[in-house]
Amino acid sequence: MAHNVTETPTNLRTLLILEVLGKSDRAMTATEINAELGLPKQTVHRLCVTLEEHGFITRPDNSRKYQVGRRLREIGAGLLYNSRDHITRRQILTDVAQEVGETVNYAVPRETGMDYLDRVETDWAFRIQLPIGSRVPFHCTASGKTFLASLPDRKLKGFLEAIDLRNMTSNTHVTKESLHAEIKGVRKNGYALDREEFMDDMVAIAVPVKDPQNRYIAALAFHGPTQRINIDDAVAKKDMLQAAAKRISESLFS
Repeated sequence: MAHNVTETPTNLRTLLILEVLGKSDRAMTATEINAELGLPKQTVHRLCVTLEEHGFITRPDNSRKYQVGRRLREIGAGLLYNSRDHITRRQILTDVAQEVGETVNYAVPRETGMDYLDRVETDWAFRIQLPIGSRVPFHCTASGKTFLASLPDRKLKGFLEAIDLRNMTSNTHVTKESLHAEIKGVRKNGYALDREEFMDDMVAIAVPVKDPQNRYIAALAFHGPTQRINIDDAVAKKDMLQAAAKRISESLFS
């Protein structure tokens, strides 16, 4: 429903634009944004240009449509991290870590990879250190593959054309064809695996965390050394991991 221009303070108009884009599941033109706001057309176009210049929104492929940009995503991640929901999420991660006996991660997508926003370490002395704030590649990690699987086909194709398929181990996908084939499997199965693709002697499984509109927001994953777990062990825990991801989503949006 359009806002009454006379009732909308000038300093709130930018926030209203960001709110519309944040709730949308697609890129929108300034005209489409304004259809929900009812503000002066020139004002909305001017504010969109300013927001783009400062990295809060972006135009994919230099089109006329806008979508959420890096700085707005970082604000959203920060708000979620610092809210009371962080406490609930940490407890869920702790429950999963106790169940699987390995390190559990909560990772969100950034421009160049997945950032570890939260984690609960295993009690084992022998563990793989990837602290909060670590950034890992999309193409060779379980969490990264869940993000790739969330992309629409057209966007995934462009992403795979541009991505650096760096060879991390002998098992790393180094062709877009092989990676694309696996992403199709991730979509079908609802989980992704890392078969010693990021680090030798480490395996991982990840599932997506989604919002009520079924949009991807993060990955919930656990990893461990092959001396303690193998791929079959990881897959056997997928139902438990998916249930935990659902609990996180409910804690964020209920």
